[in-house]
Amino acid sequence: MDKFIINIDWQRSSDDFSYDTYNRSHVIYVGGDQTIHNSAAPEYKGDTDMTNPEELFASSLASCHMMTFLAVASRSGYIVDNYECKAEAFLGKNNNGKIWVSEITLYPLTVFSGDKYPTGEQLKSLHDKAHANCFIAQSINTKVNVLFSQES
Repeated sequence: MDKFIINIDWQRSSDDFSYDTYNRSHVIYVGGDQTIHNSAAPEYKGDTDMTNPEELFASSLASCHMMTFLAVASRSGYIVDNYECKAEAFLGKNNNGKIWVSEITLYPLTVFSGDKYPTGEQLKSLHDKAHANCFIAQSINTKVNVLFSQES
């Protein structure tokens, strides 16, 4: 079983520790000595110049879908030259009234080259296979929509 480790460091920077004044900014340390300067979403008193957990959650799904899509496309004999994806995460309340990421919509755009281009139905199949094999998508209860397009 593979294991992935991150570390988070937060330090209080306010004189007091009340909900309205404590800072939300923190650093996430990931593999390869990379750092991510993170905060809460602006709606929750976070720093607009930093990423937030909701964005990182959507980006992890989008990245996993892309990596899986590239593997599926490659094994299917397609050449992908470019893949771009916008991801939108929506917050809602679950059945217990708790806030959760209820839905994420991915908008991938792929550019293919070579002798073999997927039809619309084949492209849908590639994305369906990518979704079914993306381990992040298989790990969440969030509804995921994939609204794809391609350029040739």
